[in-house]
Amino acid sequence: MGISHIGTNDLLIILDRPGSWMLVDVRSREEFAEWNIPVAVNIPLEDVELHLDELRGRDLYLICAKGPRSERAADLLDSHGLSSIVVDGGMESWANTYDTVSLDVGTVRIVQLRRRGKGCLSYVIGSGSACVVLDPPRDTSHSEAIARANGWGITVVADTHMHADHVSGAVTLAQRHNAMLVLNERDDYTIDAGTPFQGALDIGGKAPFRLDRLATPGHTMGSSTYALGQAALFTGDTLFVNNVGRPDLADNAMVFAQELYDSLHQQILSFPASTLLFPAHVSQDIEIHGDVMVTTTLGDALETIPALSMNRQQFVATTAGRAVPRPPNAEVIVAANREGGLLPLDEVLGLETGPNRCAAATSIAS
Repeated sequence: MGISHIGTNDLLIILDRPGSWMLVDVRSREEFAEWNIPVAVNIPLEDVELHLDELRGRDLYLICAKGPRSERAADLLDSHGLSSIVVDGGMESWANTYDTVSLDVGTVRIVQLRRRGKGCLSYVIGSGSACVVLDPPRDTSHSEAIARANGWGITVVADTHMHADHVSGAVTLAQRHNAMLVLNERDDYTIDAGTPFQGALDIGGKAPFRLDRLATPGHTMGSSTYALGQAALFTGDTLFVNNVGRPDLADNAMVFAQELYDSLHQQILSFPASTLLFPAHVSQDIEIHGDVMVTTTLGDALETIPALSMNRQQFVATTAGRAVPRPPNAEVIVAANREGGLLPLDEVLGLETGPNRCAAATSIAS
């Protein structure tokens, strides 16, 4: 028998393929309930010996918070003649593991950069020789690698809103590439928010295209949506594939919920049913697969998200009236983003571990 190790990048490959594998999360039931990988089976370390029969004959992958409990579980299994593979770095490493998938819309390529463990989605949108980066993570190397692989220069960098669950890399990325920075000043930044939030963004290069900027307050007052004609909407945390954004993070939920209702009905829902939605997050309830873009059409969203069928009074009461725990370290992360997100990467890693929780509790909460 014996014990082997893999990294979380290799785990991504495992999760996307069929087989007799089993991902066993050996954290406590409380930790697992708070945040987990949807396909994982929770068997706390102290209960592992009670489940030996169901573990036999499987390719076992073990994960915990950072690694030590998985090591102990692996030693225990080995003593009973069961081999296993420890996921190095555990859930902390999983929170900072990225993959990509792309979709061509006419001459424009949309590359979705995903952190499955955080449910965070970022976009590099390009054509010809230039691209725009939306909602980049603080580790800018991933966005830069996408641009480089496609032969694009980064000319515009934008955030759809001031994030509360992860540190933004927008300012850092714009500075590194001398790119136009676009932040909505209504989110109360203490730094220069870049170009004024008005009109369209013209992305130059050999095959120029444009993104229209739509003010869609409600999740935050500076929440914004970017439209690629009528083909695609990059909705930030205003509208997800299975829910609407939460309006309570600024402690003024009733006012923000009314703004959110107007943003949805006066702006986003005015687009055709065929328009593709690309949000900034995905809830833990939705499995992400390597070759499948996280998106839906506006028509499907209307049919499946109850909040979109509510009248104003129902919507405000429902989205503002149900308490959902805030993202971990939300106050510290917001304060950092207000100043431009200029934190060391090792400090960011510890702040961002955990679920995003940016959806309202109207149907399926993040």
